[in-house]
Amino acid sequence: MDFILPPTMPAGGIPWEKVLPPLIPRLYGTYGQYNWSPKLIIPETDNASSAEVTCDDSGFTVQVDVKHFNPEDLIVKVIGDFVEVQGKHEERKKDGPGFTTRQFNRRYRIPKGVDTMALESAVSPDGILIISAPMLHTQSYTPLT
Repeated sequence: MDFILPPTMPAGGIPWEKVLPPLIPRLYGTYGQYNWSPKLIIPETDNASSAEVTCDDSGFTVQVDVKHFNPEDLIVKVIGDFVEVQGKHEERKKDGPGFTTRQFNRRYRIPKGVDTMALESAVSPDGILIISAPMLHTQSYTPLT
């Protein structure tokens, strides 16, 4: 079966708030014991990154927001041309049996010219993981004549 699309598409894309209600009953209300809202079906995209990467003449730096993790929950390692950051935090629920787990994995490409053997990482008091490495210093030399 072929579907015929309208000749023009709205500037904002498909108007999901008009398309979904007929498809999903009681979109804005309750269905049994569950509450539904369009945000559950179509999450808002957040383009804000929780990391800042810089590379200049002084070196390579990555700053990652890790406020919800303890320093012992974090692993930083160099794999090839990447620095990989892993975080995993588990805590027992206060109001009953079970655990709450929070985890993430991130990889950042290390630019050429960075001294990966001198890479260091530390967590600041305000919960920012700072990974830094200096640039390799190539000594220019002139041959003796």
